[in-house]
Amino acid sequence: MSKSSSWPRMLAASLTFVTLLASAAWAQQPPTVRIRGTIEAVDLPMLSIKSREGTDMKVRVTDNVAVFGVAKTELSEIKEGSYIGVTAMPEPDGTQKAVAVHIFPENQRGAAEGFRPWDQRPNSTMTNATVAQTVKGTDGQNILVKYKDGEKKVVVPEGTPIVTFVAGDKSELKPGAKVIIFSAVKKDDGTLEAARVNVGRNGITPPM
Repeated sequence: MSKSSSWPRMLAASLTFVTLLASAAWAQQPPTVRIRGTIEAVDLPMLSIKSREGTDMKVRVTDNVAVFGVAKTELSEIKEGSYIGVTAMPEPDGTQKAVAVHIFPENQRGAAEGFRPWDQRPNSTMTNATVAQTVKGTDGQNILVKYKDGEKKVVVPEGTPIVTFVAGDKSELKPGAKVIIFSAVKKDDGTLEAARVNVGRNGITPPM
């Protein structure tokens, strides 16, 4: 067999091997858990959290845990080019009716970009995307957001909670603080570990 005729088979075998390696790596990714709740006690690195559902949870934070405050801001801060996350309910006409909007700081642009189901309430969605257009409408602010795979039309009714992420520190991890942890990692022994904790500022509950 000539080298030229064996090359396609060698290439196919190599690609299959790479695919298997990638599949194995993906399969080994530890599961994550989203946690909403109130800190009951702190004994760093361990947080005792009462979840939104009333479950007592123990979450270990990493040594270099990133703490972000979730602070109230104004709808006027959402401008063309802003990178935002929209918690919403789908409307019959295909638009998304915002339940809450969070504005990402510039250094988090692109975080978790896209459209997906969400668990803020039954059938809710999350869209992380860039604002392409924003205009005042009869039912609220109409915002067109675009992400790498598409776009969504969003209506933000008056009174919708608008928040932003601000840099925080471990001192904010204290009893009574309302938190959301987007992706606590579930370890093999069943414990939970978090590399980022988002804390409601001034007593607010993170609305996303």
